[in-house]
Amino acid sequence: MPLHMTKIAFGAESPAHLRQRLETYAEAGEVRLTTRYLPKRHEEIAGGSLYWILNHTLIGRSPILGFMDNGQGRTWIRLRPELIPVRSIPKRAHQGWRYLEGKDAPPDLGSANADGRDEMPSKMLGELMKMGLV
Repeated sequence: MPLHMTKIAFGAESPAHLRQRLETYAEAGEVRLTTRYLPKRHEEIAGGSLYWILNHTLIGRSPILGFMDNGQGRTWIRLRPELIPVRSIPKRAHQGWRYLEGKDAPPDLGSANADGRDEMPSKMLGELMKMGLV
């Protein structure tokens, strides 16, 4: 299983707004996010995704195309300019990015790994998750 990353969708108001931003900033079929350092485990991230956190919830993912030096002492995280919706799960906010193991990544909505809880209203699902019932 590939390794993934998580990052706050800073400034995004909704998943639709994040999707629009990704499409707006796309150049030559990719979006580039600047980070200070190349991840130490960047080779394990091949085939992975960047999972977006919005309002303390994982809401979607963007496939990672790779990493590239930007020529100014920083690194670009190269993403496909799409937001693939995933099963929403709570995720604490953090600065920068963090690793997410493949076994801990939520399934895409509508995938064979989904278990039906995606059909529940998100508010209800959030409350059930807080109580440890789901």
